[in-house]
Amino acid sequence: MCCFLFKSCSIFLSLFLLITSCQAVSFNTIFFNSTAAAAADSDTSFSSRKLVASKCNWFQGKWVYDSSYPLYDSSTCPFIDSEFNCQRNGRPDSSYLKYRWQPFSCNLPRFNGLNFLEKWRAKKIMFVGDSLSLNQWQSLTCMLHVWVPNSKTTVIRRDGLSSVTFEEYGVTILLYRTPFLVDLVNEKDGVVLKLDSINGGRAWEGMDMLIFNSWHWWTHTGRSQPWKYMQEGNKKYTDMNRLIAFYKGLATWARWVNRNVDPSKTKVFFQGISPTHYEGRDWNQPAKSCPGETQPFFGQRYPAGTPMAWVVVNKVLSRIKKPVYLLDVTALSQYRKDAHPSAYNDDHSTDCSHWCLPGLPDTWNQLLYAFLFS
Repeated sequence: MCCFLFKSCSIFLSLFLLITSCQAVSFNTIFFNSTAAAAADSDTSFSSRKLVASKCNWFQGKWVYDSSYPLYDSSTCPFIDSEFNCQRNGRPDSSYLKYRWQPFSCNLPRFNGLNFLEKWRAKKIMFVGDSLSLNQWQSLTCMLHVWVPNSKTTVIRRDGLSSVTFEEYGVTILLYRTPFLVDLVNEKDGVVLKLDSINGGRAWEGMDMLIFNSWHWWTHTGRSQPWKYMQEGNKKYTDMNRLIAFYKGLATWARWVNRNVDPSKTKVFFQGISPTHYEGRDWNQPAKSCPGETQPFFGQRYPAGTPMAWVVVNKVLSRIKKPVYLLDVTALSQYRKDAHPSAYNDDHSTDCSHWCLPGLPDTWNQLLYAFLFS
C-alpha cells in the first residue's frame, strides 16, 4: 500500500511538471490536494526505507521526556552561534531540551562521540546547504566536543566555507553554504539562479561524507529573494512555480551526484525537509505561532500533513543511481513546535524556522549516527 501511494505521488508530480504556466494555477489545486492526501497516508517514503534498521523504521516514533537530556550544555560548547543559543538569549523554559526521539519498534543507539571520532579518524565530513545545515553542523560539533572537551580544535569561519577540526583525530567537520545547491551568479542584468548548473560542486569533491540540504530559500520572495532571474539553458525567467524550480534544481544536483560521487569512498545523505511553525493552524491552533510553545505536538498525525517539497525530494532521490540516504526528519520535526528560537535569538525577531541548540538537530545527528554505527 505504501509503495502504491508513493508511486501515485510520483505520477502526480510528473504530470505537474508537464503542465504549462498558463495551466499552473488550476492544476496546482488538484496536485496539492491529491499529493498531500496520498503522502499523508504513506507510512514511509521510497528513500527513507534505505535508512530502516533491520525491522525498525527510525523515523516512526514519538517524543518522550528524558531527564538525562540534553546531550551537551550550550554554555560549554564554543561552536554555537548566538542565533541558536536560546538559553543564553533568555529563554525561560527548559523542557524543550528534555525530549528524546523514541522509534516505535526499536531504540536509537546512544550517541558516542569517541566512537564517532575513532571511526572517522583522518576523514572529512561536509554539510552542504543553507542555515539549516549550519544548525546541524553546529549541533554535531557540540555533540563531539562534549566527549573530548580538552582535545585541541581548529576553527575556521568564513561566509562560504567553515570548518572545525578535532586535531587529535584528524577529523574535520565542514560547512559549505549554498542555499540552492545550484549556482547563484552575478551577471550584468542582475543575480541569476542557474537551475542547471553546479560549478560550486567542485568544493564538495574529495569528502568522505556529504550531508546535503535545500528548500527554505526556494520559497523566499520580494526583498528576501536573492536572485532577479532564474535560468535554464539559454532561457531566463522572472519567476516560476517554486516547486517546479526546486525539482529542476534538485534534479541538477542528482546528476552531479551520479557523475561525481564514488560510493566506495563517499557516503551521501540528504537531510529531509525541515518544517516551520509560523502558522498555528498547522497543528489546529490557528491563533498561535511558535512563540510561547513549550511542548511538542503529541497527536498521532500532524494536522498539516506532508509538505509538497517532501514529495519532490523523494521523487528525485528515487531516480538517483548512486546510493543516497534520506534523513527523513520531516514528520518527527513537525511535532516540535516548541523547539524554535522564536524571540530568543540574537536580534529578538520571531524565528520559527531554525532550531535551538541543544535541541532538535541533535536528533538529526543521532539518526545519522544510527545509520553509521548500526
